[in-house]
Amino acid sequence: MASKLTGTVALVTGASSGIGEATARQLAELGASVALVARRKDRLDALAAEIEKAGGTALVVQADITDRAQAEAAVERTVEHFGRLDTLVNNAGLMLLGPVVGADAEEWERMIDINVKGLLHTTRAALPHLLKAAEDGTRRVADIVNISSVAGRVAGNGLGVYNLTKFGVNGFTESLRQEVTQRHVRVGVLEPGGVYTELASHNKPEIQEAVFAPLLAAVEFLAPEDIADGVAYMVTRPRHASIADLWIMPTESA
Repeated sequence: MASKLTGTVALVTGASSGIGEATARQLAELGASVALVARRKDRLDALAAEIEKAGGTALVVQADITDRAQAEAAVERTVEHFGRLDTLVNNAGLMLLGPVVGADAEEWERMIDINVKGLLHTTRAALPHLLKAAEDGTRRVADIVNISSVAGRVAGNGLGVYNLTKFGVNGFTESLRQEVTQRHVRVGVLEPGGVYTELASHNKPEIQEAVFAPLLAAVEFLAPEDIADGVAYMVTRPRHASIADLWIMPTESA
């Protein structure tokens, strides 16, 4: 019996680790052919081999989506290889915490490039293909899922620039949803809270201790697979059902 996403194609950015890796694996298990997009080719190759060993289909696309030309080329290669694009998961992200004043400005610029510009580049490149898939596709609907954060709703000390990027992602998602929803492209934002992945490892040790140690003591952190389940839930809804905003939060530790 065919799986829910059989015959469809999904592109996942940031697919070389954490949530992106888990999401690509989950979509492949549901029957989608998956384009794995990220900078670290060795990690992508390993994931593609795992997916194909399990009976799935994967395409490795090494790209830095902060570069518009590379983002566009990644989308075009996906469509050229598979013939279509039905689902875009904008997962690539960077979380660097710290004070707005006195922090490394280059770090902020890198985070803005990945979290905002990269998402915009891939979305703009993918949208014409998603609109086409929604018109004549297997499911007659296409999906964009933007992975944001509860930091896109709730501000906090040390979250300033990260808040800036995620508030921006949320606003962009809502605007785009209103723009294309009548054309059968569903656009939603998934906002995890309390997920500990490689994303957090880029922070300085003192920030890790100040921010994450108290959280680790207070809640049972979510795993990347929990977020991947949320993505799968959003894109396997019936055609007439749309999820504009999904929060996934941990429970308190016992």
